[in-house]
Amino acid sequence: MNLRIAKLTDRAALDAVFQRSYPSALASAYDADLLKVALPLMTKAQPALLTSGTYYVWEEAGALLGAGGWTIDRSDLKKGHIRHVVTDLSALKQGIARRVIERSLCEARVAGLVRMECWSTRNAEGFYKRMGVERVEQFDVLLDGHVPFPSIRMMCIL
Repeated sequence: MNLRIAKLTDRAALDAVFQRSYPSALASAYDADLLKVALPLMTKAQPALLTSGTYYVWEEAGALLGAGGWTIDRSDLKKGHIRHVVTDLSALKQGIARRVIERSLCEARVAGLVRMECWSTRNAEGFYKRMGVERVEQFDVLLDGHVPFPSIRMMCIL
């Protein structure tokens, strides 16, 4: 078991984790027609995150089983954002996402951030709440700049 900083070479393996996990994870919380449009936009690893130094992958026996991280807000250098968290379906409920979030919050504190924001899916709100992140409001994330995806803005003080 190893939580390490992601690399660009992790992209294909992470795409596979997103594509295995997000469809079934989101099916109970979102309309099938919305997911048909949204999932192709959500199930690809983002190269900028993979090269940020603040995005992590969980690896076991050479297989990537989870990922997530954080970035600094461009307009508020004391605020960060939790980013693109996923756990493989085969590894749910094993603490992988918890470890990713704990490391992200710790590293953000060390970097001098004072609060962290999360744009949660409906079904992940309970997980983030258990991690100490509180609901602020419901809103739509615009995927690819034009696909409204109902989400929950959450925040915690570091």
